[in-house]
Amino acid sequence: MTNFLCFGHRGACGYEPENTLSSFAMAIDMGCPWIELDVYVVEGELLVIHDDSLERTTNGEGDVMASSLTYLRSLDAGAGQQIPTLREVAELVDKRCGLNVELKGPDTALPVSMFLASLCDCGWDGYQFLLSSFNHSELAKADPGFRRGALFQKVVPDYFASASSLSAYSINLSRNLVAEKLVDEAHTRGLKVYVYTVNEPDEIQRMIRLGVDGVFSDYPDRVLSAMGDS
Repeated sequence: MTNFLCFGHRGACGYEPENTLSSFAMAIDMGCPWIELDVYVVEGELLVIHDDSLERTTNGEGDVMASSLTYLRSLDAGAGQQIPTLREVAELVDKRCGLNVELKGPDTALPVSMFLASLCDCGWDGYQFLLSSFNHSELAKADPGFRRGALFQKVVPDYFASASSLSAYSINLSRNLVAEKLVDEAHTRGLKVYVYTVNEPDEIQRMIRLGVDGVFSDYPDRVLSAMGDS
């Protein structure tokens, strides 16, 4: 199972507050080869948070994009953790695993691409990054030198037309969309298939049997254990 990838979904968010340094650190400590995170840009700073509003994951109120950077950084994102910057996450990771950066906020593609390019200047390998988004028009603006993952949440007429228009490396599918025929066709077209969010042991095993290339999980240790058993 060496080719099957485990992505720590927002770190190891089944155990630690999502998208926080403690969550990412736990995923790395578990031996997770990739972590996934979500990015907005506020006042020129790349912030790691999933929702466009603050109430679910922090003690703040309001919309991320309508808030000041000072306010956002003052919030508790769970267990005393700050909303981290992408730079802080990169410093924590220190090349120990890959980074799947999901472009959540508007106009994130270019600043994220520029930041990742700066990491490559500091010794990172470009293959350690995967940029993904449900907003395919935003993803299309990303530096084509970095791999792209086209995210899908619902059934669409043609997954591969979208993937082709993006020169995508992977299609990243909700687990409800995955079928053997789709996986086989993606592989025939040279695309990887990554599936989210896969937490239960029986679902992890099902994805392994279907031949997908990796899964996103809130519990990376469960996936790593299943890989060892397969």
